[in-house]
Amino acid sequence: MAGKRRKDYRGVVIAAVIVALWAGLLAYLLQWPASFASPMTYLFVLLQTHLYTGLFITAHDAMHGVVAPGRPKLNKAIGTTTAFLFAYNWYPRLLPRHHQHHRHVATDADPDYHSGAFWPWYFSFLKQYITWWQLLLMAITFNALKLFFPLENVVLFWMLPAILATFQLFYFGTYLPHRGEHPEDNPHKSGTQAKNHVWAFVSCYFFGYHYEHHDKPYLPWWQLHKTKS
Repeated sequence: MAGKRRKDYRGVVIAAVIVALWAGLLAYLLQWPASFASPMTYLFVLLQTHLYTGLFITAHDAMHGVVAPGRPKLNKAIGTTTAFLFAYNWYPRLLPRHHQHHRHVATDADPDYHSGAFWPWYFSFLKQYITWWQLLLMAITFNALKLFFPLENVVLFWMLPAILATFQLFYFGTYLPHRGEHPEDNPHKSGTQAKNHVWAFVSCYFFGYHYEHHDKPYLPWWQLHKTKS
C-alpha cells in the first residue's frame, strides 16, 4: 500500500543467521575429532563463544524491540528463543531487569551494577542472571549429550563457550563501560571503547560502544558502529 512503511526484515535475517551458525557449528563440533595439540580446537572454542554471545546480544536487541520492529510477537519469539538457547535464560525474567538497568544505570537500583572490585562484581552479575533451574537444565543437557558425543567435545564446544560468553558479555558490556566514576555531564554513566569497528565487533558485537547504546537504545547491534564519532 502506498505510503506504508516497508517492513524491515534485516534484524530477523541476522538473528536467523546467528542461530543457524551457532547450531550448525555446535552440531559439527560435537562430532569433530578434537585434539588439544591442534590450534583449530582453540579457534573453534573462541568462534563458538562468539556465537553464544551473539545469541544473547540478539535476545538483548529483542528487549529493545529492534530485532523485528513493528512485529512484537515475532520480536518476542526470537528473543525468547535466543535467550533460551543461551544456557536456558528466560526472556520474560530478563526483560524487566534489563530495562531497570537502563532506567537506573550505575545506581543501587541497577541489577547489573555492583560497587566493588572486578570479581565480586562478576559474581554479583552471575547471581542476577543465573537461576537454579537453569543449572538443573544445563546439568540434564550435559549428561544427555555425553551419552552420544565424546565428553571432551561436550565440555569444549558446548559448556566452555557458554561460560566464556558470560564472561565476555560481563567484561565488555557491563564492567568496562560502567566501572569507576563518570562526570556529571555523562547522563548515561557509561564509558565507551575507542573507535575500532573490527575490535568492537570481535570483542562484543559493538557493545563496547556502550555510551552510544544507552544514548540510542533503538539501534540494533549491527548499526551501533554508525553512531561512533
